[in-house]
Amino acid sequence: MSIGRDEVLHVAKLAELAVDDADLDRIVGHLNRIVDFVAQLDQVPGDETSDHFLPGPRQVALRADVPGAVPLARPPAELAPEFSDGFFLVPRHGAMEDP
Repeated sequence: MSIGRDEVLHVAKLAELAVDDADLDRIVGHLNRIVDFVAQLDQVPGDETSDHFLPGPRQVALRADVPGAVPLARPPAELAPEFSDGFFLVPRHGAMEDP
């Protein structure tokens, strides 16, 4: 697929963008480079039999992907100066006071 001057001008018109004639060839070149790069993605095997990319050494096992909360190293009550009934307690701000 190739993008030409007419397509760029058409999209610019739809987007209500002003494109200078001096910049038009540069924009066409940039867009064609992007389209060529995306076309390369068709060459990447995407079926279920191909190996998935995993960063790091293969001997590092991933944890099971199961829903649920991850236990914290320390409970929130240890981190807060004041904590009650599952809530952090903060001092009232002067702006919250009734006049």
